Amino acid sequence: MFDTHCHLDRPEFDADREDVLARSRAAGVTDLLVPAIGPDGWEPLAAFARATPGVHFGLGIHPQLLPELDPRDDDRALVDLDAALGRGGAVAVGECGLDAATAERGAGPFPVPMERQVAVLRGHLALARKHRLPVLLHCLRAHPTLLALLEGESLPAGGVMHSYSGSADLVRPYAAAGLWFSFAGPVTYERARRPLEAARAVPRDRLLVETDAPDQTPRPHEGRNEPAFLRETAAALAGALGMSVGELDGLTTANARRLFGASVGP
Repeated sequence: MFDTHCHLDRPEFDADREDVLARSRAAGVTDLLVPAIGPDGWEPLAAFARATPGVHFGLGIHPQLLPELDPRDDDRALVDLDAALGRGGAVAVGECGLDAATAERGAGPFPVPMERQVAVLRGHLALARKHRLPVLLHCLRAHPTLLALLEGESLPAGGVMHSYSGSADLVRPYAAAGLWFSFAGPVTYERARRPLEAARAVPRDRLLVETDAPDQTPRPHEGRNEPAFLRETAAALAGALGMSVGELDGLTTANARRLFGASVGP
């Protein structure tokens, strides 16, 4: 199995990261894509991934991190991101995107209106084109704004709607923009009607699965999520699509390897 979105570099894993990796491998998770969320994490994550078989990395600036970053430094951060991507090894740009809750909340020393988030995201999309990499997109309660932005942007290498939260009706326009769809722990929840309807609308060759660990823990687990729990998410998704877990594993793993390129091949 291929966990296409897992924050294994987060402090929640500092005490037992190697054990977490061992459990994921024992559970059949052969590949993990870890997206950095901010500049301080880019180099440590790249070094960790290069030294760890089966771990791949993306580089970006998460919209929820922007309240901690001075907006006067946004352009410089994107220049630094360009340089980090230029050093090679990354299989994606991101995690990046739009987050309405962050815009509304105003937590942190610096404001993050949607206009600022859109500008930073445009910078990420330009870098994805420059480096011919797919983009990993976070979108929380901002689908109209994101779709409007994507109408004027091209994504030659495609990208992923990570932990897709949109409706089934939005699958078609996002797919037309070149995006794929990854599903996480919410597909296991008791009232998981919306994500499962969306999953049924996704073309099979655009379907991916993830944990988003340490967040979005699938049922029946509680507490910290980890990559070994990918099987529970895969089982719920497979059941909704009328597939076996093995069939879903084969499909989503092949999709991930096709999207993220030869560097994540078997």
